[in-house]
Amino acid sequence: MGTWTLVSADIFGANPKGILMLDANGHISATLMKSDLPRYAANNRGQGTAEENKATVQGLVTYFGTYSLQGSDLLVHIEGGSFPNWTGTDQKRANVSVTGDELRWTQPAPSIGGPPNLTVWKRAK
Repeated sequence: MGTWTLVSADIFGANPKGILMLDANGHISATLMKSDLPRYAANNRGQGTAEENKATVQGLVTYFGTYSLQGSDLLVHIEGGSFPNWTGTDQKRANVSVTGDELRWTQPAPSIGGPPNLTVWKRAK
């Protein structure tokens, strides 16, 4: 439980940004993003170009819902987020481990496809 900041996530490249919040009542909220998302020329997200919108969609994932632990797996029921296909589904974060102030897991099925993704978090202080 607690608040965690993103250290690394294979699919988000160098120096990703993010925050993870897990509360004692089983609620989760997570945001992960590339550190180099381009700014929108119009300074209005409703007026983004196709290229700007694509970069945002491919460089950001956010979700919220509930979680439970099952062995070394974190099971997340997604109530909503930036990838609508996950809404209402159950997602697994495998091989969860906590060592000191570091939390690690493997995302077996990243929303952008590809191989499993290692994600590392550091406890926020």
